[in-house]
Amino acid sequence: MEIGNIITMIASIIIFINLLLALGVLFFEKKDVGYTWAWLLVLFFLPIVGFFIYIFLGRSLKQNNFYGLTEEEQKLLKEEVNTDLKIIDEEKQSDVSWLNQYIDLITMNLRSSHARLSEDNEIFIFKDGHQKFDALIDDIMAAKQEVNVQYYIIQPDNLGKRLRDALITKAKEGVKIRVLYDEVGSKKLPSRFFHDLKQVGGEVRVFFPSFLKLINFRINNRNHRKLVIIDGDLSYIGGFNVGDEYLGEDKKFGYWRDTHFKIHGNAVNDIQVRFIMDWHQAGKDKHDDYKEFCFHLKKHHGTSPVQIVSSGPNSETEHLKNMYIKMILSAKESVYIQTPYFIPDTSFMDACKMALLSGVDIRIMIPCKPDHPFVYWATWAYAGDLLEYGAKILLYENGFLHAKTIVVDKKIASVGTMNIDSRSFRLNFEVNAITYDTEVSEALYNIFEEDCQQSSELTAERYRKRSLWIKFKESISRLLSPIL
Repeated sequence: MEIGNIITMIASIIIFINLLLALGVLFFEKKDVGYTWAWLLVLFFLPIVGFFIYIFLGRSLKQNNFYGLTEEEQKLLKEEVNTDLKIIDEEKQSDVSWLNQYIDLITMNLRSSHARLSEDNEIFIFKDGHQKFDALIDDIMAAKQEVNVQYYIIQPDNLGKRLRDALITKAKEGVKIRVLYDEVGSKKLPSRFFHDLKQVGGEVRVFFPSFLKLINFRINNRNHRKLVIIDGDLSYIGGFNVGDEYLGEDKKFGYWRDTHFKIHGNAVNDIQVRFIMDWHQAGKDKHDDYKEFCFHLKKHHGTSPVQIVSSGPNSETEHLKNMYIKMILSAKESVYIQTPYFIPDTSFMDACKMALLSGVDIRIMIPCKPDHPFVYWATWAYAGDLLEYGAKILLYENGFLHAKTIVVDKKIASVGTMNIDSRSFRLNFEVNAITYDTEVSEALYNIFEEDCQQSSELTAERYRKRSLWIKFKESISRLLSPIL
């Protein structure tokens, strides 16, 4: 057989196999249309190789009882949600303004994400890494019973060692210590980093661990949550990971601008539930008494209403994205957003456009420097689209902006781990705290205004003058945006 015929036959086989693989992606995966087309392009331009990329990066996660809850645990969750729905329904006629105004948002969060409403919380805001971690270490050192720690990234640097050593100290005192970190995010963490903690009774688990530390079939599904719960009484939730760069000590990024909540109150119970479900998923044993970790109905003195809303690839509904959209569409005056990445889908963009056309002042603050080039230029492309509708785009210039916040009408606000991109919407495990406290919302609004002093504006005129090379990078990045 001639070489030319052999090459033709091999090419035909590859094309046929690739066609079968593409049909599999089309018919057996329930995904967003844009996401599906992006993967079909990968399969088309990278025959066979593209399929192996898809195996590692594109497969869906099972959605039927991902956390393996028992029937009793599922019943308990359902009963708590139904109880809250009845309470909210009974309070419809109350004179509580925030409840009347946002009862539909509260109900949606409760129904979709089991986000119970608690009204007795006290919230402290951190916008600086040194302040946040100094407070966190102090609270850990004051712990009496247990400390549960969950971070996407834990670096084996000075801050990572400082946190680990504090946990070792408390473990020696008899405090129960649990640490959960993400395998992909914490890829630089040596396997022996927590050896001494384990030796004194601390427990450490890895979310979606790699096979032989080399192969990870869930590399695209990251647990992006950052939570700490201490004694079931206070918790931390927000954007800071653990590493010296989050203290502004990385020359590449400079000052690290992020936002984190410290919460006292019954919302801590719901953060604890979120942690323990991830903890069980990451371990072989899933038989701890679920009731021990949640629904401690202890009254606190705070006055901030809070819901803890989570989402992940195990759910058919993009809870956090829908919450953001609902918040935007509820706006009467203003929407202030801070995000390191702005790569929304069509539904999110349409919500922004409708709000802008209705006269709402939308301001979006993004970094002026990239940490991921494709993501950065895709962000510019989408931000540029909203300029035409009257949005104000601000480029933070005092280091790197990593905060994930939204403030609507200075009345409600959310802080957490979700970025505005497809990865956070549907691929990552994320969690946010939404508060209906006007005082906290105004504080976040004022922080945004302060950050504006460290930012420049990306005007429509400035955007139109960008070079052809930037336009090209935007076009390519936007094409790949569903899978970035």
